[in-house]
Amino acid sequence: MTGQGKLYLVPTPVGNLEDMTPRAIRILKEASFVLAEDTRTTGNLLKHFDVKNKTLSHHKFNEHQTVKNIVKRITNGETAALATDAGTPAISDPGFLLVHECAKQNITIECLPGATAFVPALAVSGLPTDRFVFEGFLPLKKGRKTRLLELQSETRTMIFYESPFRVLKTLMQFAETFGKERKASVSREISKIYEETVRGTIAELAAHFETNEPRGEFVIVVAGNNF
Repeated sequence: MTGQGKLYLVPTPVGNLEDMTPRAIRILKEASFVLAEDTRTTGNLLKHFDVKNKTLSHHKFNEHQTVKNIVKRITNGETAALATDAGTPAISDPGFLLVHECAKQNITIECLPGATAFVPALAVSGLPTDRFVFEGFLPLKKGRKTRLLELQSETRTMIFYESPFRVLKTLMQFAETFGKERKASVSREISKIYEETVRGTIAELAAHFETNEPRGEFVIVVAGNNF
């Protein structure tokens, strides 16, 4: 459609601000407006890189209400840049609904290459990287046990996101479901000062975090059942 705008998905650093790319900064400056998961967090990022653009709130609690107006503005020729608090939009972050609707309207969507926590965690895990499945956050309650049982026979390396408050509990559930001797890796605070990766059996990792209080953002990588 002539005069139609574009949607940019702009990854932001998961920790170290030096991971922000020059192209990402340029797009944030040139876009008609910036969509932010948290306007305060994104506002600090924009201020750091001297981006003086208008920001609009777009997060999981309001995205059903905001998508229609955003798509209308893009259709009328504006360019939107979607940024989440950390990492790549739509990957365990808001963005899917907007991307889905833009795709339905044949709007051009461009995702810049950039930071996402699970890739470096997988790369340093020491576990097979040729085939893997990204599970993100498991259901908190309903459906959690069912999903874990479905993954018992998974042969690919599995990747999970977890909060520090549930890491130990999750590792214990993994031990029950996948077996205590299954190989795994836990990475935290990727690209930050206290970045750390611990490798071993699930039982060994659980023991580690029983004596070392989990802090930071976590990625758990678990070997498939044929490794």
